[in-house]
Amino acid sequence: MGIFSFWYKNFAHLPNKSVVKCLLTQKILGFNRRVPWPVHWTSTVYKAEKIIPGNRSPGFAKYCHIDGRNGIEFGENVWIGPYVKIISMNHDLYDYERYIDAPSIKIGDNCWIGAGVIILPGVIIGKHTVIAAGSVVTKSFLGGDSVLAGNPARVVKSLAEYGCPK
Repeated sequence: MGIFSFWYKNFAHLPNKSVVKCLLTQKILGFNRRVPWPVHWTSTVYKAEKIIPGNRSPGFAKYCHIDGRNGIEFGENVWIGPYVKIISMNHDLYDYERYIDAPSIKIGDNCWIGAGVIILPGVIIGKHTVIAAGSVVTKSFLGGDSVLAGNPARVVKSLAEYGCPK
């Protein structure tokens, strides 16, 4: 399957103009060239081969930083705002040149990650979780159907199941 048919099949939900811009900046100019899904030219994606992107395009929003060195798994229908940082690896506190292995980050289906959110290594986010803009997620929230906010993030509201009316 060619690169154009792969992008069309998997990312038809994106506006055509945006996909063409991503193709131009990624495949021709070389920004994030090794990432097999559309990524905005201002975003950075490390170790794309250790990232399972789901059916949307992590890094398609502006100025995202997605570090997949310990692995990241995105569920289906995960929306990511601009300036989001998903960091799967951290430095050793006693040797800054070493990195610490951690479990991969897992983000469940139907999640919305607001602008400027930071998600740190080993975090698991349950299905249908909305993370408010500017939040810092330092621990796992497995329950799902909730709104997280703050630094550090905490549950501030429970939600009905995704797709159910109020």
